[in-house]
Amino acid sequence: MSKSGDKNILLVGLGSMGFGIGKSLLRNGFNVYGEDKNLSQKEKFIGEGGENHTVIYKNINAVIIVVLNEMQTKDILFGDNGIAKNLKKKTLVMVCTTVSPQFAEEMSISCSNYDLLYIDAPISGGSIKSAEGNLTYMISGSSEAIKKARPILDVTSETVFEFGDKIGSGSAMKSINQMLAGIHIAAMAEAITFGISQGIDAKRFLEVISKCAGTSWMLENRAPNIINSDYSPKSSINIWPKDLGIVLNIAEKSGFSAPLTKIALEQFLKASNKGLGNEDDSAVAKVYAQGAGIKLP
Repeated sequence: MSKSGDKNILLVGLGSMGFGIGKSLLRNGFNVYGEDKNLSQKEKFIGEGGENHTVIYKNINAVIIVVLNEMQTKDILFGDNGIAKNLKKKTLVMVCTTVSPQFAEEMSISCSNYDLLYIDAPISGGSIKSAEGNLTYMISGSSEAIKKARPILDVTSETVFEFGDKIGSGSAMKSINQMLAGIHIAAMAEAITFGISQGIDAKRFLEVISKCAGTSWMLENRAPNIINSDYSPKSSINIWPKDLGIVLNIAEKSGFSAPLTKIALEQFLKASNKGLGNEDDSAVAKVYAQGAGIKLP
């Protein structure tokens, strides 16, 4: 992209992942308009260098959507105040929200009615990699859309896996990742609380298991939150009923049994029902601790 209006990006969703994407774009000379229902996040983003005046949609070259769920994504594009109708033709619409393959396909068709270029672009890597510009993308879309997205992908990612032009293939791959990630977080929570119940100090648990075959990226990333009693949300409990729900919905339609995913989902639902939904997803350990009558660090 040249140093012209080509660099005008509208970023909708300034949570931990979206905020990191925005910072990576700003570092690389893009003009980024950040939008979020949490106005303090928007002000924080402006403080980082985000544009602080009203968006003129006809001047936007790409829209990046990084929100919680399908309903929010659809509302942003096609709701009562949807932006799709206000964007110029060939504007890139890059959806990084975790959605079902079917939903991605539906959004792509709706965008094509406005002559917009849709890219199915779910992400993985967490808030730290997002801020560093080292995300992993799983993308599907037309060659024209991917070409237009390339400058954005180049400065926000470490790895880009392409799944062809069949919209939804990227989201299918992301659902597999979320299946494993959700199961691994629940397994970590079960293991660390089991260890505590057996008299194993939580710090010692992490020291040993991180060097053994039982470790995982999620264990090494989330167990420190429990050890430090820091449940400020990097990725919240409430994300998992949605994401694992998508996984199970896809599995059901495919006639595939996913018993471990169902068990993990149950634990996150219990945590959410206990009022922990806005805490970090490592707080699912509190469900296990309460059930075992033990105290976490």
